This record gives sequence, C-alpha cells and structure tokens, in this order.
Amino acid sequence: MKNLLVALVILIVLGVLGWFFLFKTPTTPLTTENPTTSTTTEDGTPAMTPDGTAVKIGSSAGGNDINAYHYGTGAKEVLFVGGIHGGYSPNTSLVAFDLMDYLQSNPEAVPEGVKVTVIPVMNPDGLKKVVGTTDRFEASDIPSSAETVPGRFNGDTVDLNRNFACDWQAKGVWQSREVSGGTAAFSEPETQAIKAYVAASHPTAVIVWYSSAGGVFSSNCHDGILPETTALTNLYAKASGYTAHETFDFYEITGDMVNWLAKEGVPGISVLLTNHTDAEWSKNKAGIDAVLARYAN
Repeated sequence: MKNLLVALVILIVLGVLGWFFLFKTPTTPLTTENPTTSTTTEDGTPAMTPDGTAVKIGSSAGGNDINAYHYGTGAKEVLFVGGIHGGYSPNTSLVAFDLMDYLQSNPEAVPEGVKVTVIPVMNPDGLKKVVGTTDRFEASDIPSSAETVPGRFNGDTVDLNRNFACDWQAKGVWQSREVSGGTAAFSEPETQAIKAYVAASHPTAVIVWYSSAGGVFSSNCHDGILPETTALTNLYAKASGYTAHETFDFYEITGDMVNWLAKEGVPGISVLLTNHTDAEWSKNKAGIDAVLARYAN
C-alpha cells in the first residue's frame, strides 16, 4: 500500500511538471512594442536595434559621435540629414529632432516598405561650440547670429559642405567669404562617415536641411538633374509651401553634399529653412509626409 501511494505521488508530480512546461509563456515574446530595424555598425556588421536607437556611424574631427536613427524596416530608405553646418544652422538639427519625436510617437507615419533614417547632427563639433551640446537642445539655447558663425565649421575649421567630391576645391566660398574645403575631397571624418553610409545603405532619396533662404533646391553635378530629384523637389515644395528651385545660384558652391549625391546617382534635395532659429516643423512635416507617401508600397 505504501509503495502504491509513493508511485501515485510521483505520477502527480510528473503530471504537474509536464503541464507547466507544455503551457508556460515563452521567455521570448513573439512581438514587441518597439519593432526592430536592421542596420549596419561602423565596422559593416549587421545590427538589430529598436526604432529610434542611436547607431554610431562615425566620429567628428573633435571626437564627437555622429549618430543615425532608424525607423521602419522597408527596403526603400529615405535619409534625412541635419546639422551639416552645426551651430551656424542649429535649427536644421531641431527639425531633425522634431522628425525623430514624430516618428517615435507615430510609427504608422513610416509607410510599409519604407525605412526612415535620420542623422540629426552631422557636424557635432560646430553644434557643441554654439549651443553647448551635441544632443537635443531648445531654440532658446541658440545665441545671437553673430555668435553662431564659428559653429559652421568642424573641429578642423573646415566647412563640411565644401568637402564632398563635386567640384571640390581646397578654398571654397561661403557668400563673400573664403572658407576651407579641407585638404582633399572627403578629408574630414564627418564626410567620410556620410560617404561610407551612403555606399553601404544605397538610400532611395536624401533630404538635407540647411538655412537660410527658404526654398527647396535640386541637386546636380554637371550631368543634369535626375528625374527623381525633380519630382522630390516639386513634391516637397508644394507640400511645405517653400519655393522650388532647380539650382542654387546665389554664389558658387564647391564640394556640396547634395551635388555629390547627384554625381553618385542618388536623388537628393536641399531644403533651406527661412532663418537660423525656427524649425518650421509644420511646413517640413507636410513635406516629409508627402515624400514618405511617394515611396509607400
């Protein structure tokens, strides 16, 4: 009788354990609140990160991180870049941060088939020089315009928008002022990071924010404007209310980023904000939404 009771107890324990392992909740959830997006790390290896996680793509001349933020997992990547002129045009980083907040709060804004990448601060050295940080800041942190001029350049005192490989020259022009284009095209770590990123990701379209002329400008490096670039220019301009321009002809520009993109066959536009302080988010949101809708499946 005693042996029978022991055997019965063993059977009950085994039954309970079997039920537990059969029906317990998996330790790895099938879904997460923040979907992951595939990207590559600085050494070119694949990485998986939640939407909005910073992925370092390079370092500045002053040793500050240059980060990209990804939203969505589609095959068609739309790249947005702010802060190429750092603290001289800090509102271009503000609008990029506004975009990141928008996509984080509204993941449905990224259509199926699209991945959005935001590089909010391409020139962290220049931004830090003016507003004291390479991260988020407020418009109230921006000093008077006279104090922002040194923030246009990186830690090597190079104008990064004169350091790309389209008509590059060691001495470039900014308005009536001579500026350094670097010792060679892509001599600067910031432009090297962008070049490597574009080569690895093959973006479908690139939008770069500048200030301040209040318009949308097509890219071109002597081979004519790409048809897709023309479509992007007109689409963003119509939605945002900025004026569309085929070329930037206020003065000669050498080593320009979006013109280099045109040389590489990548559709790209320059969106120039109206001044150096306002992000003009409502205008740019309309332009952004129109561009993303264009590439939706």
